[in-house]
Amino acid sequence: MDWKNPSRPYAIAHRGASAYAPEGSIEAYRKASQLGADFWEIDIRMASCKTLVCCHDANLPDGTAVAKLSAVELAALKVAVPLNEVLMLGLKLGAGIYAEIKDMNALLPTLDALKSYGIQRAVIGSFDQNASRILGNLECPFLRSVLVPLGADPFAYAKDTDIVHLCWENMTQRENVLDNGFFSEAHRLGYKIVLWNEDSPHHMNMLRHLPVFGICSDRPELVHPFLPPANWPLNIVCHRGATEFTPENTLAAVHCGLAAGFQYIEIDVRTSRDGSLVVMHDETLDRTTNGIGSVSSCNEDMLLNLDAGSWLSTHFSNETVPSLDNVLELTKYYGGNLYVEIKSADPKQVLATIEEWEMLPNCFFWSFDYPTMEKLRLMNSDTRVMVRRQDYSALEEVFQNFTPEIIEFTLADDWGEIAYCQARGAHVMIVYSGWDTVIFDCLIEAKPDYLNLHFPFAFRNHLQQRSELYQDEFL
Repeated sequence: MDWKNPSRPYAIAHRGASAYAPEGSIEAYRKASQLGADFWEIDIRMASCKTLVCCHDANLPDGTAVAKLSAVELAALKVAVPLNEVLMLGLKLGAGIYAEIKDMNALLPTLDALKSYGIQRAVIGSFDQNASRILGNLECPFLRSVLVPLGADPFAYAKDTDIVHLCWENMTQRENVLDNGFFSEAHRLGYKIVLWNEDSPHHMNMLRHLPVFGICSDRPELVHPFLPPANWPLNIVCHRGATEFTPENTLAAVHCGLAAGFQYIEIDVRTSRDGSLVVMHDETLDRTTNGIGSVSSCNEDMLLNLDAGSWLSTHFSNETVPSLDNVLELTKYYGGNLYVEIKSADPKQVLATIEEWEMLPNCFFWSFDYPTMEKLRLMNSDTRVMVRRQDYSALEEVFQNFTPEIIEFTLADDWGEIAYCQARGAHVMIVYSGWDTVIFDCLIEAKPDYLNLHFPFAFRNHLQQRSELYQDEFL
């Protein structure tokens, strides 16, 4: 495929996957590729030592100009990384480079750096229209881009370029401008279109189908959400959320998993001292928060103000323990689904809360306490429940003692029983907490209805490499 004419919009990670790591950091760029980004958007400036660095702002918070500091000083302050480090990682991971020139002194050195590192897929852009003209006079081998600010006429502002990059994040009704007339004019003038930094799933649903070159996002996984193969209507469950990139059982973990198109988020529900429902796996707070003691000994206000993210990364220091209402609201916003494990909570209260959000059809339930599941069924016959195969000595007992919607198998269970379960009208879910690609292949061959995964992105990336499963429909 000619990379300059993609069959679908490229996912351009805005300053890396900046929803999951500090913007412009090596970690943000690495995560961007793991999340599915095709290109990394990189802001480039020149340090006082003439080294190219990746840094968006012209000045530090104290007002010091970036151009007045050396690359070593900037790195020590953790506000910039040398461009060469990002380019080397990009080569290793196969990422395209979308270089935004913030300092015109960096324009020609950036061109030379891209050439010297052998970068094949690259775009060089700037708000300064002169950058595109200069590169054009030098017969730049890469695509040239002009970033169009809010209020400017895009085709008048972005003359003499290859890409019109619309920076219209704050424009109301912006999608209405992107009609057939707009794209006809872009085609007539020979321009490709790149769209603004977009993080709304509802807007992205409209944008990803437009004839554009790329879409920027802090959440690159949002541009092209997961699609199962046509002959395998697989549901992927993210165990405690997208824990590969976010702290477990937080709103960030729900955001990431649903933004990526995975169908279900698994959450654990407990009750606070004052009778509120919160989402937390452990009985105690010590492992995943800055609190101590048991969940049940704390009131909701205290729990919802704990730091539930710093244990994974300081980037998530603002993540708190969510209430069940918080999670239901966000899941409904995405149109997603939940696997609700009741750890220690009144099933009547859990069910009533989910029914209030009109989310019962979007949830299935499990608990170590089987009487809890019986109560759920008695309260509402439409309640979908899961049972574990490992809890029964014989398969027939599963159907005699319970009528499950889903039967969970582990790697140790007999997968030869899967077809029988499906023939009896039950869906089958296999749970796997690792990332071994050999086991991933076994999961693919088994083709269960659900996969409950601790590393759903690793599995998705492996699945998409099995091109015979998708043929031309996806890749």
